[in-house]
Amino acid sequence: MPRTRRLGFGTRSVHDGEEPDLGSTGDVVVPIHLSSTFARRTVSKPSMGLEYSRTGNPTRSALERRLASLENAAHALAFSSGMAAETTLLLSLLKKGDHLVAGDDLYGGTRRLFESTMRRFGVTATYVDTRSTAAVSGAFRGNTRLIWLESPTNPLMRICDIGAISRLAKRRGAVTVVDNTFASPYLQNPLDLGASVSVHSTTKYIGGHSDVVGGAVMTSDDSLFEPLRFNQNALGAVPSPFDCFMVLRGSKTLHLRMERHSENALKVAEFLAGHSSVSRVNYPGLRSHPQYSLAKRQMRLPGGMLSVELKGGAAARRFMSRLRVFTLAESLGGVESLVDHPATMTHASVPKAEREKVGITEGLVRLSIGIEDADDLIADLGAALS
Repeated sequence: MPRTRRLGFGTRSVHDGEEPDLGSTGDVVVPIHLSSTFARRTVSKPSMGLEYSRTGNPTRSALERRLASLENAAHALAFSSGMAAETTLLLSLLKKGDHLVAGDDLYGGTRRLFESTMRRFGVTATYVDTRSTAAVSGAFRGNTRLIWLESPTNPLMRICDIGAISRLAKRRGAVTVVDNTFASPYLQNPLDLGASVSVHSTTKYIGGHSDVVGGAVMTSDDSLFEPLRFNQNALGAVPSPFDCFMVLRGSKTLHLRMERHSENALKVAEFLAGHSSVSRVNYPGLRSHPQYSLAKRQMRLPGGMLSVELKGGAAARRFMSRLRVFTLAESLGGVESLVDHPATMTHASVPKAEREKVGITEGLVRLSIGIEDADDLIADLGAALS
């Protein structure tokens, strides 16, 4: 039945991509289509357009329709990991001799991809503080083809003006890519703000349960989508049907979880901001955050991620070792609360001098706030800091 108005986010997260086919089995939940290949009616006519599961799979198609809907995009492509999504994106949009501008405070794995892999293919990168649109503009070269943003950034929770930078990039003939993993499509929609592409590690908030690895790229630009779709198949870094099913299942509760993540994170941030052992709390939901107003303008809620600066590496290690409800582990965005030490874990591949120049010190601790009872999280943090 055609829709007379746009449905709300929660309704779309439950239904889009999984509309029951009443002319067939009527499955309310899309099946896990495990077949690796599909029979043809004739040599030249694949059945329902399906040929081979790397090229297309019904379960993956359902996930891609859901992801496009949640990010207000015309197109979405699913990948086997966030890094697979990033790699396919870069190889699809850039060539030898091209240059990109990226934030100086971004996920260590992304920077490693730029420096250890893309540089070998003749693509160079310049890193700037993307809180300053002027700094981004000043980093442009004649061969700059892409701007790579995170907002909030990983791990310092800095906010950039996605709209202003996207307009700048468009004037200069560059594509703006936003890694929207920290915010999720529920809290922020980069395409609506003017960006060309949104990329996600669906391992994190979209999957939401620390039980599946995946990635996604969303865009409404047909000229970008076509090479991306070609290389999704050509490079083959696609998720399994089971992984697609898991991300689909997790995404149904994204809106509910993000409300609780944000509610808990604000309580935790306020507690930590008042603790004598904490030098600084980086959380865009605090009024003390330098870009609090920009975050409120771009984001529905400030999210579940924050970082804190303790008094040196020894204090950080002692704090992490004493936590009992929080789990010491990489990754983020699951229902359980995690603690991470960026300098030695997620950002260990970034040279120490560059880490410290940006502000990723030995005393910095990143927290992924889960959906447990906030009082229990605060008590755990308090005991570990005592």
